[in-house]
Amino acid sequence: MGALDGIRILDLSRILAGPWATQMLADLGADVVKVEAEWGDDTRKWGPPFVGDDAAYFHSCNRGKRSMILDLKTEESIQTLHQLIDCADVVVENFRAGTLEKWGVHPEKFDGKILCRITGYGQTGPRAAEPGYDIALQAMTGIMSVTGNANGEPAKVGVAWIDVLTGMMAGNGILAALFHRERTGEGQIIDLSLFDVALMAMVNQAQNWVASGQDPTRMGHAHPNIVPYQAFRAKDDWFILACGNDSQFVSVCEVTKATQLMRPELAENSGRLAARDEIIEILSSIIVQHPVNYWVSEFSKSGVPCTPILSVSQAFNDAQAVARKALWNLDGQDSVANALRFMSKTPAESTKRPPKLGEHTAEVIADWLGDER
Repeated sequence: MGALDGIRILDLSRILAGPWATQMLADLGADVVKVEAEWGDDTRKWGPPFVGDDAAYFHSCNRGKRSMILDLKTEESIQTLHQLIDCADVVVENFRAGTLEKWGVHPEKFDGKILCRITGYGQTGPRAAEPGYDIALQAMTGIMSVTGNANGEPAKVGVAWIDVLTGMMAGNGILAALFHRERTGEGQIIDLSLFDVALMAMVNQAQNWVASGQDPTRMGHAHPNIVPYQAFRAKDDWFILACGNDSQFVSVCEVTKATQLMRPELAENSGRLAARDEIIEILSSIIVQHPVNYWVSEFSKSGVPCTPILSVSQAFNDAQAVARKALWNLDGQDSVANALRFMSKTPAESTKRPPKLGEHTAEVIADWLGDER
């Protein structure tokens, strides 16, 4: 039995943020019904690569759900939508602001229910009507201004970073709202935007600006607040050295035999920040003399975090990923596992592959609506 067994979730969302949230809730045992137009979620066609008829992208965020087709351009389908909402505990949607209201779905409809509304910019404010895509929000919220090489062009994060974080925030908000309902019987409306989530996710970079009044800049793989904490080029490849405190810096100097850096003014992080260029230049000239495996071994012995930079396939084939079961097998298809690990009851798990388009339409109508139609 899952932690959310018996909870019905109507998923009106598409692309990534909403589907990512509802997939997590499905992994926790919720009955998630994904409502799609006749042409399906856009990501079904975002390939190659494909898994069967649908793109791998769709498979990344839609397992464990049931799919039904609903043409919301017809009055009959809109009435069915109202009936489905009446049967649901949670509704997730990412239409443009005002779309649900156009169909006659108003806040009072959600007395005792949870409505999670995901948009680019939120339900209020001067940009509320604007569409929001991850790359556009990365440009709008500062992350591209701090990602990439110091003198290079702005760069986006290599996955749809804001969509993923928004999906996780949606999951958190829905679970909190369900807990509140359990105690009070009251439903809630969650107004969640990619814009707000991205600003929140700038964490220390944003707070650095708040504290100093200075915009952070692109620093490649270096850290704005810690030195040395970045990638270094070894003899054969790159690796990461993450020196997080003063004692670890002493170990770095000892392992590299960079005794010239063991000066009183470099004993604390503030001094190392001021001498960043000198420290990186000296360490780089030493580190390039030996291969990655040598440095990973030597730094690990001294307790300094140090890792190779792995490809996706290398990461999933790492012994730790295998031991942690980072892939689930669903009907013969591999799926990236949910990261939640419950050590006793209610594990996050799934036995259902992502649904084919409209595969469960009749089943959901019978199961949720019964004689209501």
